Amino acid sequence: MKKNVYNIFVTNLFAATLYISAYGQTYPIVGTGQTNSYNNSAIIVLPSSGQPFYGQNSNHPGNIPSYTGNGDGTITDNVTGLIWEKTPDRNGDGVINNYDKITYKESLAGASSCRTGGYTDWRLPSIKELYSLIMYYGAEPNPVATTQGTAVPFINTNYFDFAYGDLSANERLIDAQYASSNLYVSTTMHGNATMFGVNFADGRIKGYPANNLKKYYVLYVRGNVNYGKNNFVDNGNGTITDNATGLMWMQNDNGSAILWEDALNFSENFNYAGYSDWRLPDIKELQSIVDYTRSPATTNSAAINPLFNCTRIKNEAGEADYGYYWSSTTFCSLTPNNGSHACYISFGRAMGYVPVLGGWIDVHGAGAQRSDPKTGNPADFPKGRGPQGDAIRIYNYVRLVRSVNDTGLNIR
Repeated sequence: MKKNVYNIFVTNLFAATLYISAYGQTYPIVGTGQTNSYNNSAIIVLPSSGQPFYGQNSNHPGNIPSYTGNGDGTITDNVTGLIWEKTPDRNGDGVINNYDKITYKESLAGASSCRTGGYTDWRLPSIKELYSLIMYYGAEPNPVATTQGTAVPFINTNYFDFAYGDLSANERLIDAQYASSNLYVSTTMHGNATMFGVNFADGRIKGYPANNLKKYYVLYVRGNVNYGKNNFVDNGNGTITDNATGLMWMQNDNGSAILWEDALNFSENFNYAGYSDWRLPDIKELQSIVDYTRSPATTNSAAINPLFNCTRIKNEAGEADYGYYWSSTTFCSLTPNNGSHACYISFGRAMGYVPVLGGWIDVHGAGAQRSDPKTGNPADFPKGRGPQGDAIRIYNYVRLVRSVNDTGLNIR
């Protein structure tokens, strides 16, 4: 039954009041859900301050994910105030498969005709809205696997319906990419128009083809139209505050590429601008400061607001570029017990080695989220790794963060 205008207004007003009063921001970051702690390879006991691997995601869980099933095919995210469709089952046959996938163009057009829950104000989510749903208790399956095995989806399946890729349609198990409204301002694969999407099977943001051939799952969203919009203030002391998220950031990065454990150590007891509670951001916090209107090829900059400074590098193709940045979040493959990789955001080109396209190119776009080994030798990966030959660097950059509502004052 179609809801009347008054009911929709009251519902929207309640949702707005909920997320502003409970979290104090228009863009509260949902925690990653990662409660396990890891060393460079496996699960460990939660470390304490001063112990190895302290400062990782499990030490700083952030806003605990919280959802409400509304009983009408919609799910409310109690942290963000966003209301989501429960299922990507677009044809309504009760089975999620290849027939439910649509093109980028169709996903944009379909929002206006969506009537899930009786609402008429659905929209295709931005990449920041869509990424708010990702959960890092997930573990990716083997890309060539034909069964799920011990893999775990990167979305809360207690509330959202989920399916891996449709093997009967010659898809891979990992083909569970979801569309967003964000197009890459440059191109990937030597000239392809590209859309940023989230893969809830393999736990990544990548740039995918924005053509009429590639199809995606879709979850439409409504409510909190300010979600994903930053409100940066330059504090004049080498720090930047985002009033939308309640996070304060270092204006500069650390200036050199380091291992993941060293990134954690770097943040421990770091003192700057009168604060001593700096930490390595979790991956969702780090993704919140990506500026998807910028890229090395289009603005001659990193994909970040120009208030921030990023160290310039020379990438695998010999181009002037910007680096990958570590998060505190471990990335798990095959099983949640495998802790050998950590998540990063590529603020420069997300490079990969594609022989048929001439070698090293931007394969996933500036603003992609992928993962790197926590330790090892980059020389062991001369042609990258994975289906698109992702560049494996292992040594990545660091930008620290702190929560504004924590005093963290250095009064010693």
